Amino acid sequence: MAKYIFVTGGVTSSLGKGIIAASLAKLLQARGLKVTIQKFDPYINIDPGTMNPYEHGECYVTEDGAETDLDLGHYERFLNIFTSQANNVTTGRIYQTVINKEREGAYLGKTVQVVPHITDEIKRRMLQLGQGNEYDIVITEIGGTVGDIESLPFVEAVRQLQWELPEEDTVIVHLTLIPYLKAAKELKTKPTQHSVKMLSQEGVHPDVIVCRTEKQLTPDLRRKIALFCNVKTEAVIEAMDASTIYEVPLLMMREKLDLICLKKMNMTVNEEPELTKWKGFLDKLKYPKSKVTIGLIGKYIELQDAYKSILESFIHAGAINECQVQVINVHSEFITEDNVGEKLAGLDGLLVAPGFGHRGVEGKIVAVKYAREKGLPFFGICLGMQMAVIEFARNVLGLKEAHSTEMDPDTKEPVIDLMEEQKKITAKGGTMRLGSYPCDIKEGSLAFTIYGSTTISERHRHRWEFNNKYQSQFEKAGMLASGRNPGTDLVEIIELPQHPFFIGVQYHPELKSTVENPQPIFVHFIKAAKAYADKKSDIKNPLLQSEMI
Repeated sequence: MAKYIFVTGGVTSSLGKGIIAASLAKLLQARGLKVTIQKFDPYINIDPGTMNPYEHGECYVTEDGAETDLDLGHYERFLNIFTSQANNVTTGRIYQTVINKEREGAYLGKTVQVVPHITDEIKRRMLQLGQGNEYDIVITEIGGTVGDIESLPFVEAVRQLQWELPEEDTVIVHLTLIPYLKAAKELKTKPTQHSVKMLSQEGVHPDVIVCRTEKQLTPDLRRKIALFCNVKTEAVIEAMDASTIYEVPLLMMREKLDLICLKKMNMTVNEEPELTKWKGFLDKLKYPKSKVTIGLIGKYIELQDAYKSILESFIHAGAINECQVQVINVHSEFITEDNVGEKLAGLDGLLVAPGFGHRGVEGKIVAVKYAREKGLPFFGICLGMQMAVIEFARNVLGLKEAHSTEMDPDTKEPVIDLMEEQKKITAKGGTMRLGSYPCDIKEGSLAFTIYGSTTISERHRHRWEFNNKYQSQFEKAGMLASGRNPGTDLVEIIELPQHPFFIGVQYHPELKSTVENPQPIFVHFIKAAKAYADKKSDIKNPLLQSEMI
């Protein structure tokens, strides 16, 4: 049986429970332990797949096709392991399971209640990943904030597990806020005291308190928190704001968070954390040798979490290229033929982001045209690839009415069309083409240079695809379909061989980028952007090299 660490949050949301959970998992993994993380979300949606990104941020897709919370992206990026449907559970999924069992007659004669039926299903899923010998430790992040009505059943399930399991098999880590009042010039512990009191009233007492703070905690403050929250002083952990989330594991190691948890679980691990690669990554991230500016063209740019995996992939790719990647957000709704040059001036590369719906589509098409004609490195993901296809059809093939049937169901030139197996589907939730699928790559193509292989596997989340009826026209005009699904012949990758760097992919490569394994397309895209920036610099300073000599 594995041991279980539960991470709860208090005072306010968005404190970073996912980052703390991932950092603790990274430290334990670096000590040689087998660790996984799961997220329990209190909303009634079955999954975040039908939510607007403004509501929930990015919808993260796992290898097995689960639409999940974006924190699972952090788990994979930190641990360099795959997660699955079992790693993300919602209130909606819990209730759906219990109600289905009731309809099947599993509870005949019983009154179905929150306790014990809902809490029993929560506990079953909390323990599921810990069965067998696959993991030594399972970390469970409880979404929401202590005191929320929605999270009460999850907290109650944790209370019951604390009672049912041996004392050394569970640890409760509570993340809270120590606000700094500028007027008083002091940190205030009262919100933390109230948060711990509320958690204790629900029957769960924290073993470790992690304090998010702008200022350092003094020894006196730590003792005060420990005294009023009934924990050991060494179990009061300082979590200062960091310049990057990838510093947090090192900050938690300095605070000995992993050692405190191991001691509580009565586990002895002789190995010190092996973080050589991690520290090397941080050194490259902090001390870049060059800089590029990338334009991110999207329609959800007001919320950074909407493109979280893309932004993190840029960080990974920038570090391996020893290059600082500055991302400039450009709202596609405000791009026109008249202002595109002004909007995209100064960029070294252009990424057109994924999305759904017709809003902002024409601006994306205009931006693609600019990148194609100006030789600006271009990378299109999912809808971004489809916009590149439409732009090429309109402005190179001369199909002026070319469009996607997603935005124009009656278009006379449906170069992007609904997938055949999607045409009979009416339900929205979990019905897209989801999860990992294989792709065969043509040798000699840009895609082959990037991946160094003729066979890859990437994750998908889409309903529309390239219409193969137009394939011959596109290839005669110079757009190569360099990657295809071997089973369905679906076009996965398009590129322009005559362009310095122009590639679009139907899948979502950002979902598989990690600190230890940066995604190859992002790595090569940043490399191309560096070359473009260097070329611009040479043009501006033609005598610079001779003067230096």
